[in-house]
Amino acid sequence: MKKVISLAVLTAVLAGCTDLNTTDNSAMNSYGTVDGFGEETLVTTDESLNNAYLLAAAPKYYIGSAYKVEDVQYIPVEDLTYNQTGVAGIIPTELNGTKTSNGEVFDMNQMVATSKTLPLPTIARVTNLDNGQSVVVRVNNRGPFVNTRIMDLSPAAAQKIGMNGQTKVQVQVMANESIAVKNATLGATAPAQQTVQTTQPVQTVETTVVTTTQAPGVTSAPAASGDYSVQVAAFYAQDSADSLASRMSKYGNAVVVQEGDMYKVRIVNLNAAQARSVIDALRNNEGMAPGLLQNGRWINADSI
Repeated sequence: MKKVISLAVLTAVLAGCTDLNTTDNSAMNSYGTVDGFGEETLVTTDESLNNAYLLAAAPKYYIGSAYKVEDVQYIPVEDLTYNQTGVAGIIPTELNGTKTSNGEVFDMNQMVATSKTLPLPTIARVTNLDNGQSVVVRVNNRGPFVNTRIMDLSPAAAQKIGMNGQTKVQVQVMANESIAVKNATLGATAPAQQTVQTTQPVQTVETTVVTTTQAPGVTSAPAASGDYSVQVAAFYAQDSADSLASRMSKYGNAVVVQEGDMYKVRIVNLNAAQARSVIDALRNNEGMAPGLLQNGRWINADSI
């Protein structure tokens, strides 16, 4: 009996060696061993570098004008520094094949998404904050037209980061890739190298003094100096930035700063409590998605 068991074990071992020798190399990981995950093995290569669809020219480059959703106003703007957290949903499959706001055709199998304010197309990285998985998407449609979500993802993109329904995500615009797809759409030949660097010198081009009228939701006037700045929007046109800064002065010391070729509207010299108050007021009163800086460095707008 013992000899029979030993032979059986030996046969199984030999069979296992044979299977290893004939295993397809595509199933091996970077260490040359079989990882057992096959095609589901994590790929770390940035999709923006190997997916031509993401950077392809669109029928048109679309920004659009301000609009309202359920009485909340949204102002589409070009903002290469966009970095926001919020809830994302999944685009219904029945919309597959329909036209998007910039004239593309929605393909639910592609890595695409919607946004209320980003230019179309824009390239962004979306990270599922529940599991840390991320995907690079092409934002090519307006929406979602509800105030509880900042973005909707195609079923394919949602599946890639483990979304089964509404999920809290972080959305970060990829500046170089977004410039590249804009240039491709507009027929520009200039290389995509205008990435905004927060470390470059910042030139203040206009300062709007705080008015005596306090905006609803703002608890107190800004301090003379503070570590925090709230970014409201960014424009390529200075006059657009100046106009918005004038309107935003009711929330605090609204200024326009130039970084590269962009003009950014910020409310500056805030302490933590004032910054929190201004962010909440901009969201509730203006329907905006403001960003937050501390001592010139970008931080999560919900971290204070």
